[in-house]
Amino acid sequence: MTCVITEAVPSVDEARPRSSSISGKLNWLRAGVLGANDGIVSISGLLVGVAAVNPENTGAIAIAGIAGIVSASLSMAVGEYVSVSTQRDSEEQLIRLQRRAIEADPAGQERRLARMWTSKGLSPKVAAQVARELTEKDAVGAHLTAEHNIDPEDLTSPWAAAFSSLIAFICGALLPLLTMLLFPPSLRIVATFVSVLVALALTGYVSAWLGDSPRGRAVLRLLTGGSAAMALTFLVGHIFGVNA
Repeated sequence: MTCVITEAVPSVDEARPRSSSISGKLNWLRAGVLGANDGIVSISGLLVGVAAVNPENTGAIAIAGIAGIVSASLSMAVGEYVSVSTQRDSEEQLIRLQRRAIEADPAGQERRLARMWTSKGLSPKVAAQVARELTEKDAVGAHLTAEHNIDPEDLTSPWAAAFSSLIAFICGALLPLLTMLLFPPSLRIVATFVSVLVALALTGYVSAWLGDSPRGRAVLRLLTGGSAAMALTFLVGHIFGVNA
């Protein structure tokens, strides 16, 4: 009996890179974590600086906190929208260029796709078969996923990133504001420090868990940055408050 060994040929779905869905997930995660972290750190720093001047001035603390949340959250959302819109514009331009290239030379583009798969480790025969099957199903998508890790059917949404960042910022910023307003003046700064550090630790842990990255490193980064920000703003508020 003769045993014939053949090289396995990946299916179309197996051959397609799966990084587009991961990139979408990471983009939402990045916008959410950045928004929550910025809301916690920036507003807590602002409030600690104001409270360092006079912790009993509840009105000034409340006005500073609300004004800071409104302006900073909108600014961050707009920044996310502009940033992701630029990325999406670049992706759409790549799609248009790839579509024109395929229309101008379909056979040449299929050979080019086969060479891409050869460079990824497939034999020339298998690479040619994969390129042919992918081209028959979706030529433009095949090139974009293989060369740029872009799924033309799943482009990054600037509105989703902006909304995610806006909501996350507000949720994060409410913690130091409510802590300042709910605790008595003598405990406001200490309570805000403690609550913010706990929130940053949780934010770092959850973001690392969702992104499948080291938890301790993420927590340490956020705790270090948050502690430094609050300490510096407290020092600024205390110095200027005493000298005023």
